[in-house]
Amino acid sequence: MDVVVLGEPLVEFSADRPLTEAEDFRLSFSGDALNVSVAAAASGAAVALVTRVGRDELGRRLIRFAADRGVDTRWMAEDAGATGAYVVGADPSGEREFCYMRYGSAASRMTPADVDRSPIGEARVVVLSGITAAISDTCAHAVRHAAEAASGRVVYDPNYRPRLTGPEAARAVLADVAPHAALVKISAPGDSGALLGLTDPREVIRACLDLGARAVAVTCGERGVVLGEPDAEPIEIPAVPAEKVVDQTGAGDNWIGALSAWLARGEPLHQAVRAGVAAASISLAGQGGTGRVATREEITRLIA
Repeated sequence: MDVVVLGEPLVEFSADRPLTEAEDFRLSFSGDALNVSVAAAASGAAVALVTRVGRDELGRRLIRFAADRGVDTRWMAEDAGATGAYVVGADPSGEREFCYMRYGSAASRMTPADVDRSPIGEARVVVLSGITAAISDTCAHAVRHAAEAASGRVVYDPNYRPRLTGPEAARAVLADVAPHAALVKISAPGDSGALLGLTDPREVIRACLDLGARAVAVTCGERGVVLGEPDAEPIEIPAVPAEKVVDQTGAGDNWIGALSAWLARGEPLHQAVRAGVAAASISLAGQGGTGRVATREEITRLIA
């Protein structure tokens, strides 16, 4: 398996207007883990999503949705809990908050046993997220266990969501996972300010390297990415201007999905980051987290 993702896919109700005004919603499927998986598959990787979904109609639809987009669904187990969901309004500025409906969801019941039954131990790249760790204590244990069990390259995104967890708990997971991470991807100032009290990309890189990460990519929105590794001067990788901006939901997930596929093929880290930047730019044209997913060919043309 090229890429294995651990996390919670969600039913997505998205509107093309802010939630304070929206009346009509489009049903789709999203969530950071699903977005990453679909993006990595679109970039040509063999991808598995490790999760649990509800034993209900929406859970079965979600599994079909993932399978239709090239994701290996053998480790998407059905569970007695409900399939999680969220509501989001369109917001090109990227400042919106999600309204979650995931308390007690099937995926929140994941444990380290879900990791042990999965191909995480053999995958070339394993993608883990602070969102997954935030949805329950057992999921936090699963994330830590996956980081330790992975033999391939671990990519970790703190993806801090204040509606799910507090900064101290999120910081603790980052500190535990970073020593196992080939790459920590962290946004500044969003994640870095809350978790590290830092907003300067170079200071953020140093702090994450000090935690044990082998490389750090600090995403700075329209200012691009600053990539840092030990004993090397940080590299600035510019953003790719988007042809069309509809919604920023899932842009960071598309970034990680493409990057993971490139890493699994053995591409250099800086080139994988460029692929992620391109994928994120293309994703802005779609509504919702999986509304517009870049193909490998589109990314290759854009970064050329």
